[in-house]
Amino acid sequence: MAYLERTMRPIIERAAKSFRVVLLTGQRQVGKSTMLQSMAKGTKRKYVSLDDMHNRKLALDDPELFLLQNPPPVIIDEVQYAPLLFTYIKIYADEHKEHKGAFWLTGSQKYRLMQGVQESLAGRIGIFDMLGLSYREKTKKPFSGKPFLPSMDKSDDGKKTTPQELYKHIWLGSLPELVVDKKMDRDWFYSSYVQSYIERDVRDFHNVEKPTQFFEFLSVVAAQTGQLLNYTSIARDVGIDVKSAQAWMGVLERSGLVYLLRPYSPNITKRIIKTPKMYFLDTGLCAYLTKWPTPDTLMVGSMAGAILETYAVGEILKSYYHNGKEPWIWLYRDANQNEVDIVLEEAGTLYPIEIKKTANPGGRDYQSFKELEKLQKKVGLGAVLCLKPERLPLCREVVSIPVWEI
Repeated sequence: MAYLERTMRPIIERAAKSFRVVLLTGQRQVGKSTMLQSMAKGTKRKYVSLDDMHNRKLALDDPELFLLQNPPPVIIDEVQYAPLLFTYIKIYADEHKEHKGAFWLTGSQKYRLMQGVQESLAGRIGIFDMLGLSYREKTKKPFSGKPFLPSMDKSDDGKKTTPQELYKHIWLGSLPELVVDKKMDRDWFYSSYVQSYIERDVRDFHNVEKPTQFFEFLSVVAAQTGQLLNYTSIARDVGIDVKSAQAWMGVLERSGLVYLLRPYSPNITKRIIKTPKMYFLDTGLCAYLTKWPTPDTLMVGSMAGAILETYAVGEILKSYYHNGKEPWIWLYRDANQNEVDIVLEEAGTLYPIEIKKTANPGGRDYQSFKELEKLQKKVGLGAVLCLKPERLPLCREVVSIPVWEI
């Protein structure tokens, strides 16, 4: 299968020269182990996966022997299955301080991993998040080398994308195996993916006893992507109580399937709402769960705007995570229903962003940007991410940017 180069490869290469242990987290099948194995080609670094039950049993029963049989330099895939390994990795790291990049670890249960890391490997480990393929990675466009911020700068390659082409990318999703293998049946792929996710991650780690009901929950959540999170509504639609809905949402967040965009809440005002927005991190999985059979039906359907917003938020997150940065990203919505889809903060400056399914953005699309002045911070260039085929200023303070130029 062909390999698509990842933006964050040089980030991990640099980290491996600084830290004794590197941990790469992200949902299943985003390409973590594939990238690390590609980086290890031509070296003596061994690859071992704890998805293999023999390896997992040994790592659980005798972690010291496991490391003796799989000594560094080594890639250990899905390390969350054997948390006791962290203690023995710490011992090795402390005894071999000169051995940078000894362990490359991956895991698809970030918060479970963090507990073991904080207890055993603090100060010894570099931690990075990987999401699915970005549009640039999928189309082999030049990497920008920096996270997204609104700018008047033109696209680096001058190529334009039609709305139809963009929605094909959105509908297909960002998981590398599906993107690269053109013969893969999309529905079969996602059906298998969901089944594997529920069996491996949900049942193994979270003791969810009703997998069929959890699948229904997953589908209901997918239908609400891009909306303010409403646990009462979700619980009612699935037939569970609110506490279960909150717990199951935590499962989705911990395993990297959804992202909760939390509101900007400075101390100077209490009028800003506290409810986050929820976004699916893979739009292809979201479109599959909500039963859109083709890109064209998705583009003209009731979820067209929400899925475009979901896609844009995901691409912005990728531009940060894949460059080794943690995004300072929020939504803004106050008690008067004034809303800004995204607020990015960089060096004390706020950058407002709206996402619109239009090729003709106007003043009505960014009228809420002025509300950020209440926050008593510098407000930088704003942007309307949209389907207009070229980047153009809308006024002195706002620029329209094609979604595919993120």
